[in-house]
Amino acid sequence: MNRTLWKRSGNWKSWQKERGREMFHDIPVLGDVSDTFLMFVLAVLSVMCLLCLLRLILGPSVADRLLAVNMLGCIVVAVIAVLGLVLEESYLLDISLIYALISFLAVVILSQIYIGVYRARNEKRKKREEGALDDGS
Repeated sequence: MNRTLWKRSGNWKSWQKERGREMFHDIPVLGDVSDTFLMFVLAVLSVMCLLCLLRLILGPSVADRLLAVNMLGCIVVAVIAVLGLVLEESYLLDISLIYALISFLAVVILSQIYIGVYRARNEKRKKREEGALDDGS
């Protein structure tokens, strides 16, 4: 980034204001409302994150746990994006996109592992049932 652009006008905030990059801070009431709303959104997302962790720990099946991992990844992406808005740091949005890709790949890999384990378990059960049928005849 060419830092001489904002050095000419004084400071970084004034450079952002000249370029129209401040979101709601020109209107004081709307700025306070948006900050309050974003903090409320962060609180709701944190409660949802705790509920997903509970489902991850207590989930009755592996599919429920995989769904909880996927949901947790989506919530973390949303939290990072909202924090990027609150802190007015655009690099956090880039981090949230990278985290979304990593989370997606992790869920795909975990799903493939689960499918392999499920198939192996079913084959073992079928062999056991066939062996029991052969012994019983």
